[in-house]
Amino acid sequence: MLETIQLSKSFKGKKAVQDVNLYLDKGESVGLLGPNGAGKSTTISMISSLIKPTSGEIKLNGTNIINKPGEMRKVLGVVPQEIALYGELSAYENLKFFGSIYKIKGNELKTRIDQALDVVGLKERQKDLVKTFSGGMKRRINIAAALLHQPDILILDEPTVGIDPQSRNHILETVRMLNEQKDTTILYTSHYMEEVEQLCDRLYIMDHGEIIASGTKVELLSILSTEDTIKVELSKMDEAFVERVKEVEGVRKVEARNAQLKIIAKKDNDLIRDLVHLTDQYKIQMINFQREIPSLEDVFLHLTGRTLRD
Repeated sequence: MLETIQLSKSFKGKKAVQDVNLYLDKGESVGLLGPNGAGKSTTISMISSLIKPTSGEIKLNGTNIINKPGEMRKVLGVVPQEIALYGELSAYENLKFFGSIYKIKGNELKTRIDQALDVVGLKERQKDLVKTFSGGMKRRINIAAALLHQPDILILDEPTVGIDPQSRNHILETVRMLNEQKDTTILYTSHYMEEVEQLCDRLYIMDHGEIIASGTKVELLSILSTEDTIKVELSKMDEAFVERVKEVEGVRKVEARNAQLKIIAKKDNDLIRDLVHLTDQYKIQMINFQREIPSLEDVFLHLTGRTLRD
């Protein structure tokens, strides 16, 4: 349904996105993950026709639409990272304005606004000024605005950043409903791995402007089939100690947080012996040592060297 081929974008000679190939089939929910600065927002901006690629193709149902942005805009809804609403207008007035941009008029526009407000659960607040809304409610109205023209594809760029748990759960349920009941194709970016695990059929992991891995959850987890994930709880943290752990043979990645280490290491290693030696050397007590089943967060750490929320 939607495909990018060797999609690239440069700004002043510096490549922000390089040779990105991804696809979304009809009715799929696909996650696009990457640390800050990975190129996700630039990729989304190109797909949604806000900026032109330096090179490559964006195909909708087999047709390159880079020079025909109107074809994409007819079927695409975008929920941006930033709130895109007018605070001095009511929720209803905001949706009326955005609906008019799509050239929806009269009773049809009223019906679409009512439907969108129902979907996001804010019909009872439609007359209230948006500036009185919480951050979560504003994001829900953002979603409603993206649904007015009944898009076949919905892109959501970090839709739950900085909001309360109730609004976050409502947004996740809304996205799941749109995908499962309305057959809406979803492209979803998030800093919360549990969200994409709940919502997405397939995942793309992006770093430094490139897609570095893709597949289903099972396929991505297989990347760590030859490695162990180990969590170590310590009596204190010492930066010099952490650097020595990184040098231990077989250790791939080390994440240090508070007095805990998460280590990704080659299977069948002698890590426990080496850690005992190092903790003794640095006068640190090892309180707990535990091997864990690898998670998608571990795969992400392995591939990028960072956690998703760094």
